Amino acid sequence: MTGGREVAFVVLRGMGRLSSITPRLKTLGARIATMSREEAEAQRFRDRDRNVGWRKWYKTARWQKLRMVVLVRDLFTCQMSGCGRIEADTSQLVADHKIPHHGDEALFWDENNLQCLCKPCHDKLKQAEERASQRHW
Repeated sequence: MTGGREVAFVVLRGMGRLSSITPRLKTLGARIATMSREEAEAQRFRDRDRNVGWRKWYKTARWQKLRMVVLVRDLFTCQMSGCGRIEADTSQLVADHKIPHHGDEALFWDENNLQCLCKPCHDKLKQAEERASQRHW
């Protein structure tokens, strides 16, 4: 019986001293905790844009040109009933689809389906309308 122990001892002795293995993966806790709310939202938008094909249309020169046509047509004025805000800063204006296109290319590019909205109206009122209509799908 002692022969088995001696063999095991010899084998372990021949291997030398074991050093600790450093982990290859870092913990995720610190990375998640350091991401700000804005960074997390930006990442969520990037993921959404990557997964929904028609979102790429908003990044095209064709869309930028159509957007400007709509803003000029509407005289940089919010078309939401009761608002009428005139905004010179085009980054504060949205070319909004009156009828949500849901990936329908004809509706997306239809100039008559677009209106100028100021960003506050679009973000508050229009988005609430779209969320409400999605619940009824």
